[in-house]
Amino acid sequence: MERKDFIRLSSLGFLGLYSCRVSNFNMNKKPLAIQLYTVRDSISNNLEKTFEKLAELGFTAFEIYGYDGKFFGKTAKEFKQILSAHGLKVISSHHQTGITDLKDGTLLKNWNTTLDDLSVIGAKYAVCSYLPEAERTLENYKKLPDILENAGNSSKQNGIQLAYHNHDFEFLKMDEKNSFYDFILENTSSDTVKMELDLYWISKAGLDPLIYFEKYPKRFPLWHVKDMKAGTKDFAEIGNGTIDFKKIFEAREKAGLTYWFLEQDSSDKDIFDSIKISKKYILEHSYFNET
Repeated sequence: MERKDFIRLSSLGFLGLYSCRVSNFNMNKKPLAIQLYTVRDSISNNLEKTFEKLAELGFTAFEIYGYDGKFFGKTAKEFKQILSAHGLKVISSHHQTGITDLKDGTLLKNWNTTLDDLSVIGAKYAVCSYLPEAERTLENYKKLPDILENAGNSSKQNGIQLAYHNHDFEFLKMDEKNSFYDFILENTSSDTVKMELDLYWISKAGLDPLIYFEKYPKRFPLWHVKDMKAGTKDFAEIGNGTIDFKKIFEAREKAGLTYWFLEQDSSDKDIFDSIKISKKYILEHSYFNET
């Protein structure tokens, strides 16, 4: 605020109101969120200590992975108690289809039980996270829209939104016109199946996220935010790579962005040092923090 505006607002008695608005703006920003796969090694050693370290770094919202009837070996009620004790919340959870690995926690086995447990811990999204190589056949891709639709309809009935998370292999051509990713988008309902766009993987595939935002507006409420090294295309801390986050985040409204998660699949440093580097860059650039 310029000095002349400060004096004018003070004389009118509006300065307190202005300060309150600034405070409310800061309070209304979404919390820093992270995909816990980033710290999977730490979690395997000590779940609660990992949560404490993340909370100390300012990460209070998670996307989780690995549900198999339990959350990291804990029942839904136990896991909820751990989250509450540390002031943490789960926004989203990753799951596989079960086409080749039919086990609890997949879209094709006991999905309603999974949704019940996700409801207990307060998750808002369930995400089909990854297709193992054995599932990446033309026959399985053709099955995938129906699998996602059925799981998505059940999810909606439980107040949870289903989404699909990409890697780079979905952008291979299915036919002369479409990639496998296009096929999924074209053959699922925009309300039933949303997309969690991984900015690293779509960039590694050589495609522009903005093209997809234009073609499928409001379809991308979740993003994975991670960077890519020049040359090697390895994973990098946010800001230490080549991805133009400013351009992408400026299209957040077109995309329908609701939540985004820091993720780094691997690092040449201690992973918590990498998280600190990414966090510093995020806080220094306002476009990450707009609501």
